[in-house]
Amino acid sequence: MPRFSISVLLFVFIFSFFGSFIYAIDPYSLDSSSILLPPSIEHFLGTDRLGRDILARLIEGGKISLIIGVGSAFIASVIGLVLGSMAGYFRGNVDKAFVITVDLFLTFPTFFLLLALVSYVNASAWVLIVIISITGWMTTARLIRSESFRVTSQPFIKILNIANVSKTKILFKYYAPILAPIYFVSFTFGVGGAILAESGLSFLGLGIVAPQMSWGTILSGGKEVIEIAWWVSFFPGLMIFLVTFSLINISNYLQQLTNQKQIQN
Repeated sequence: MPRFSISVLLFVFIFSFFGSFIYAIDPYSLDSSSILLPPSIEHFLGTDRLGRDILARLIEGGKISLIIGVGSAFIASVIGLVLGSMAGYFRGNVDKAFVITVDLFLTFPTFFLLLALVSYVNASAWVLIVIISITGWMTTARLIRSESFRVTSQPFIKILNIANVSKTKILFKYYAPILAPIYFVSFTFGVGGAILAESGLSFLGLGIVAPQMSWGTILSGGKEVIEIAWWVSFFPGLMIFLVTFSLINISNYLQQLTNQKQIQN
């Protein structure tokens, strides 16, 4: 299953970032004579209500969706790694401040917090990356904090502290390799979550602003014609499903490897 999921992800990335070199139709081109055409040889995945080619738009929209997903997950995971490891290592007041901050963010459901933040700014790819990152680091941070407590209690960490080894060196040289599996699991989960969050916001009209497009905006554009033109919403929805499903499978596989390693240790 991991091989299949990795193959799907590679295909989606190649499709999104290099597909325009093979399929050179303009995704922004309007054609009044080609409105809501079903999939055919001329338009492989059909057209939307403005006569734009769906396949060309999926290729262009995939770039934005994947950049937002990977960028948001990377930043959120790094924030969670840094804050969680600091809370678990320093403990005391640092840990108390960490717990209060996490509880403050978790007071509001993540998606409603996203809605509140996006409603006050003009959404773009980079703005969404920042906002999704700000609202998505808590889960990773709590997992890292919990594991950091376990690592801190290890004898070799106590010996390093007694030897007055630099705290920065301890965190980066000894903590980072141990916490890396949790980071990668959280990262893969985060990519799928970020893509779904962006798609949800775009579906509600609060995501990417035209003329930019993402899979979420393409999906949203087909909701009013779903009964007569199913292909407009089906294909972007399929791309979102393939990416998130593959990432979940990879995350589960990485988690199983991490659990097996811990059992062996």
